[in-house]
Amino acid sequence: MDDRRRIPRTDAVLADPRLTAAAATHGRPRVKAAVVAAQERARSGDLDPERVPDAALAALRPPSSLRPVLNATGVVVHTNLGRAPLSRAAIAAVVDAAGAVDLEFDLATGRRGRRGAGVEAALLGAVPNAEAALAVNNGAAALVLATTALAAGREVVVSRGELVEIGAGFRLPDLVASTGARLREVGTTNRTHLADYADALGPDTGCILKVHPSNFRVEGFTAGVDVPHLAALTRPDGSAVPVVVDIGSGLLSPDPLLPGEPDAASVLAAGATVVTASGDKLLGGPQAGLLLGTADAVECLRRHPLARALRIDKLALAALEATLTGPTPPVTLHRRLTPDAYRARTEAIAAKVGGSVVDVDGRVGGGGAPGVPLPGVAVALPAHADRTANALRAGDPAVVARVDGGACLVDLRCIDPDHDDRLAQAVLAALVVVGTEGRP
Repeated sequence: MDDRRRIPRTDAVLADPRLTAAAATHGRPRVKAAVVAAQERARSGDLDPERVPDAALAALRPPSSLRPVLNATGVVVHTNLGRAPLSRAAIAAVVDAAGAVDLEFDLATGRRGRRGAGVEAALLGAVPNAEAALAVNNGAAALVLATTALAAGREVVVSRGELVEIGAGFRLPDLVASTGARLREVGTTNRTHLADYADALGPDTGCILKVHPSNFRVEGFTAGVDVPHLAALTRPDGSAVPVVVDIGSGLLSPDPLLPGEPDAASVLAAGATVVTASGDKLLGGPQAGLLLGTADAVECLRRHPLARALRIDKLALAALEATLTGPTPPVTLHRRLTPDAYRARTEAIAAKVGGSVVDVDGRVGGGGAPGVPLPGVAVALPAHADRTANALRAGDPAVVARVDGGACLVDLRCIDPDHDDRLAQAVLAALVVVGTEGRP
């Protein structure tokens, strides 16, 4: 009997409960295409006809091309791995917001409501000395909106030492210039004085911009001007000049473990008009841009036409509010871990995989707290560091470790304890691959 006669009909395969369930996630057209491809394999003799349903199911990839990974780098806010991992409360909020929600609808009156009111209230609760708050879609957008609304067609006065590149080739001068404002650079790369700012102010000044150099440090013969002194400056006619401060990493209040990192509450108390920051760094939330400041300034930003183009979507709003009002987010928990807090877990995995435990320094990452080490421990795997790291990334689950000092290091700082067994199995599988590659 011709085996091709044993190939099940398409409608019969699609009626398989597993594939019916898969259609709810992947869509019927995609599932049907996988079934047809499996039938073609069976016709060519590459697949047993009875295995068509299984092969179709196995061929269905996740709906998104984004692949979950285990972050074993020891870098808490890893930009290339999506920055801040969300808390379980934030994840639940995203799921709830995926359907119809009262985003801009007042359930009590049946009329249009204010978008983002919950997030604004949560931000004001976290930073009480802010008079108003606004969230947009990322940190760069927050800075663009602030400089556009306050200084489009006018001058933005900024220190030459703060003309930073924020990553992936995006440079602050280009970003600000795109708003229609003109940069007025003052001082030098390493030293800027109050008189430099004062001499630059005039009727054409839109605002003073101060940028925290969050991804590098300049030491030695340096000088800068603090926010209180900038806030006290006026134009020659005596009029006040708005001071916009980009703190970058999103720390809302002082943290003794990060003494050099600026926070929104302290900067506002020092006299800043508007503070801008990211939501997916030290705050530990979704990608978002935060703006906090005086009521008049924030209202000016809110009413600017550009605010509509930069507005934050409902999923990020939900996650941001849950981050602000919910439990301590993973970013904070991970960066505060001491070596002893996860040494036992590290030793257990090292014993399973034949590695050794070594002392390491993690990093905050994401441009936050540059130069501040996070003392920790890691599993140092046997030889062939680069090949082992490659095999870990290619595994399932994918594990991103780091190679340092000729060793492949697996740092559990950012690994949920619930994933320790999966991590150990992934490491063992990678070591098998490396061992196989090394055989003659």
